[in-house]
Amino acid sequence: MKIFLRVSILMLPCCGFLPPLAMAAEPPPLSALVSEALAGNPERQYYEAELSAARALRATAGLPNRPEISGSLGSKRTHDPAAQVTGEGVAWSVGASQTFEWPGRLSLRKAIASRDVALAELGYARFTNALASRVRLLILTVAGAHEQARVAEEVAARVHALRDVFLQRDPAGIAPALELRILEATELTTRRRITEAHLAGDAARIELNQLGRRPVDSPLEFEWSDPSLGPVPPVDSLIAAAQTNNFDIRSRVVELEQQGYRVALARNERWPSWTVGPHYTEENSVGQDRVVGLSVSFPLPLWKNNTANVDASKARRVQAEASLAMVRREVERRVATAARNYATRLTELSQWRGDAVKQFQEAADLADRHYRLGAVPSATYVELQKQYLDAVETLIETRRRALESAQELEQLTGIPLLESSTPGGTKP
Repeated sequence: MKIFLRVSILMLPCCGFLPPLAMAAEPPPLSALVSEALAGNPERQYYEAELSAARALRATAGLPNRPEISGSLGSKRTHDPAAQVTGEGVAWSVGASQTFEWPGRLSLRKAIASRDVALAELGYARFTNALASRVRLLILTVAGAHEQARVAEEVAARVHALRDVFLQRDPAGIAPALELRILEATELTTRRRITEAHLAGDAARIELNQLGRRPVDSPLEFEWSDPSLGPVPPVDSLIAAAQTNNFDIRSRVVELEQQGYRVALARNERWPSWTVGPHYTEENSVGQDRVVGLSVSFPLPLWKNNTANVDASKARRVQAEASLAMVRREVERRVATAARNYATRLTELSQWRGDAVKQFQEAADLADRHYRLGAVPSATYVELQKQYLDAVETLIETRRRALESAQELEQLTGIPLLESSTPGGTKP
């Protein structure tokens, strides 16, 4: 199965739904690739099952105990003082009972189960967000590797053609022989970089195929398109947004709330449940006896010594508070580091002129022509070819690192930093 896609590196939301993005012509947009990756993903199925289980448990957590019906059937025989049977008949009874929990206990259990659902939803949203970012980075990796290989092949072909011309001249002397070895070494090292670029692109392509449930050897072709990187917001605003939007912090907050409910439940369970219900008994022997009554049962003593469970719940709440504080500190550090990295990458990219790569390419072509005429020394020629290739690789790698930092900031803070790079595209 052959699949050729032409997409741009577009912005995906950090949480919630993935809206369709405007794309040019027939190839599927990035959101379609993410949908392919999500469909049938085993890890996604795990989170879906976890969410379904949590919702099922919440549906039953707040339900009261079911009423019970009991009955008995037997034979009754009556004797007089002389041990003579004076009567014989059937004795039977029937009753119903309902167990009542202490007020507030059912609502506490339902609140705990609701927090389990919230944790499952956060886990599912975090996985969806991480998968979308991974797909976007893999697309850029495949496109970047293809571009690097194209430029390296261009340089290698130019050096190879020049080496053939050089051999046809049958050069004599030490200087021409050394220049020939320089050209051969340049071609060999350039072809090694072609191989490395192809291997890096193949690794990313294989992972994309696996995520999309396609055969691993299916070809994928992406047109290189620079991601449109937005400016980095102030660090204070990023940290403030992370306190509200970060998945890890939100999960720890929910766990702390849940642990607070567990402490309240442990305190509530110090008081007993009680069972109340009517019963009816009928005995037939000498006469017919009927008994109608109401039964009440509860454990003794009324006060249950639940201090150990309460103390354990309090200790776990303290652990949840400490975990939340540690996560807040860790997220703050990661946000500051990612913001610094992203700002540094943007500064580095701003130093590149828009036509820098084109100028390097033109200089390499110019050096090739003049080297053939003998106007450019071999050292200058080789250096220009290498610098052209290095410039392309450096620019692609810098943009990839900037994209990684931007996506990390998006996942940490929920603030979108990437904009659509397609003309006429819709900005999320």
